[in-house]
Amino acid sequence: MTRLDENCHGDAKGTDMGSGEGDRSGGALMYGVELASRTSLGLGGPAEYFARVTRADDLPVLLDWAARRSLPVTLLGGGSNVVVADAGIGGLVLSLELAGEAWRREGEFIEVSVGAGEAWDPFVERTVEGGWLGLECLSGIPGRVGATPIQNVGAYGQDVSQTLVSVDVYDRVQGASYTLARAECGLGYRTSRFKTRDDDRFIVLGVTFRLRAGAEGCVAYPELARHFSAPGSPPPSPSAVRRVVLETRRSKSMLLDPNDDNGRSCGSFFLNPELTPAELDALASRLPAPPPAYAQPDGRSKVSAAWLIEQAGFRRGERFGNVGISSRHALALVCHAGATAGELVAAARRVRDGVERALGVVLAPEPRFFGFAKASDGLPPA
Repeated sequence: MTRLDENCHGDAKGTDMGSGEGDRSGGALMYGVELASRTSLGLGGPAEYFARVTRADDLPVLLDWAARRSLPVTLLGGGSNVVVADAGIGGLVLSLELAGEAWRREGEFIEVSVGAGEAWDPFVERTVEGGWLGLECLSGIPGRVGATPIQNVGAYGQDVSQTLVSVDVYDRVQGASYTLARAECGLGYRTSRFKTRDDDRFIVLGVTFRLRAGAEGCVAYPELARHFSAPGSPPPSPSAVRRVVLETRRSKSMLLDPNDDNGRSCGSFFLNPELTPAELDALASRLPAPPPAYAQPDGRSKVSAAWLIEQAGFRRGERFGNVGISSRHALALVCHAGATAGELVAAARRVRDGVERALGVVLAPEPRFFGFAKASDGLPPA
């Protein structure tokens, strides 16, 4: 493998980082690559420098190249949970596309190690087709496998922490690759150490899950429980649960569909807030009836952010210029023709501030923001 040319100033073809064998596209440095088409929002300017990472061995070379030029490095996965600034992203953007799967059966369990660049939903589909339990409720979520431990992805009664065994990482501080056990990942509600205290330290290379054989999938979520308890409903097999989850997500425009008017979103824009008993009482004092709340193991209660948004007076389908609230789900902000990232952030601030004024609850954004100025309140400046 060769180092990047110290004085490279090529065109979009870039400089090859490969060894001369197989796929030559991985590791090639490119310039001014547009990023909008690489995100579910379809927003954002170009990357100053860009490279696809299809081999883990390319990482230290690319990182060293950026470090010697004092360039920041941004990691981009499937682009489904990110907002890219209109001006684009300065420095080097790495698209992590490490592939591969390895399956190891142990009695009624199976451990599967998956490359960070594998598409998430096709992987989930393969586990369901094999009759393995643990990921069926996470069907239909866009993006790549490598993002799932970072976000501790969850939906419909399951999250990644329930099946995660370990995460293979490249440590930018130590300049080495190794494996972190689940307990070392700092997993929480839609968060992890990869997203918080070690945001710039680790690069996820692969993830290992432990799944269980079984005839009935998870139906802990109320919508699923109601469906499968209805007269005449089929048993909740893994495939049946996946089918219902996909149907439910489709009804809320939470599947990537280019023909859906609500399709240009990053899914849920805000996290469901977890309130202390005192905060829940304060919220209830502002409402004519107690809010729907779901008790959590730590004593706090989770409240639907979508419900709060509608209680604050926002309507499904409401527009703020070229950005609006989904007509099917109040938690999704949708980009219409002509939308900009600046408009999206302004709309998010409008909704977040409106909920705080009306109900005293501060909503935290779920997507990550790239290329914006930092903001201490969770959202970048509009």
